[in-house]
Amino acid sequence: MCIKGFEQAEIAKSKGANELLNWEDIQKMKYTWNVVCEKLRVTPPSPGAFREAITEFTYAGFTIPKGWKIHWNVYATNRDSKYFLNPDKFDPSRFEGEGPLPYTFVPFGGGPRMCPGKEYARMFKWETLVPNEKITFGTGPFPQVGHPIRLQPHKTC
Repeated sequence: MCIKGFEQAEIAKSKGANELLNWEDIQKMKYTWNVVCEKLRVTPPSPGAFREAITEFTYAGFTIPKGWKIHWNVYATNRDSKYFLNPDKFDPSRFEGEGPLPYTFVPFGGGPRMCPGKEYARMFKWETLVPNEKITFGTGPFPQVGHPIRLQPHKTC
C-alpha cells in the first residue's frame, strides 16, 4: 500500500530545481493514477452515451426492438454494487491489482466507440470562451452557442 504523497516526494527528490515531470515520472505514480480513476468513477466526464439497437434483445424483462435509441447511464454502472463494493465510498484501492471487471469502469467509453479525445485532450490546455454559457435541452443537453474553446499546447508537449 502506498502512503499518500510518497510517490510525488520520491519523484521530486529525483528532479532538478526547474525540471518538469516527464512520461516516465507519471508512469511511476500508481497510487495517484488509482485516485484519478476513482475520481472518474465517482464523477464521470460524461453522463452516458446514446446508441441504436442493432438487433432486438430483452433486458430486465423488457424487449427492446431493433432500431430503438438506447441511453447507457455511466452513473448507474459506476454506482452498481454488483461491480463496485461500497460504491458511494471514495476508495482508490479498488483500482489496485486487476482492478474492476472489463466494461464496468469506462469513463471514456469502451471498445471501438471509445472517446477519440481521451488521450488527445491531455495534450492541450482548454480555455472556455463563454464561461457562463447556457445549456438548452432537446434530445439531449446542448451548449447554447456550441461551447467555443481556445486550445493551447501544454508546455511539456
